[in-house]
Amino acid sequence: MFVGPTPRQDDPVNRSQLCTEEEISTLVYGFYDRVRADPILGPVFNQHIFDWDAHLKIMLRFWSSLLIGAGTYSGTPMPKHVALPQLNGNMFTHWLALFHDTTQELPNRALAERAEEYAQRIARSLWYGYQMNNEPNRIPSELGNG
Repeated sequence: MFVGPTPRQDDPVNRSQLCTEEEISTLVYGFYDRVRADPILGPVFNQHIFDWDAHLKIMLRFWSSLLIGAGTYSGTPMPKHVALPQLNGNMFTHWLALFHDTTQELPNRALAERAEEYAQRIARSLWYGYQMNNEPNRIPSELGNG
């Protein structure tokens, strides 16, 4: 089961007041529109996601659980990501750039900043997990160095 991060003690924005489900939907759909159209990431995602409607519903539950503590997501994303062939650190960095482009268009700046923080953690975690699974005898590299 997925457990979201604990809110920071010094955090002025309570998760339940951070944003609406509609704002999360705008973020998720806007981001994945970019991903699907992207010449680098689009082919990877489109080759492995067969039902985009179902995937987007999962991503809505995932981001709602992270951002507002909805608790609607339960899953294990790591195994699906480590099984993908021929990923590299530049792809994860590019994923972050597309995410950043999406958050820059959000009028709710608190949501944009929090989503960016989570995206950084997610990309780093998935990249580390990917390397450890696919190259277990090599020390994982940081994003931007790999």
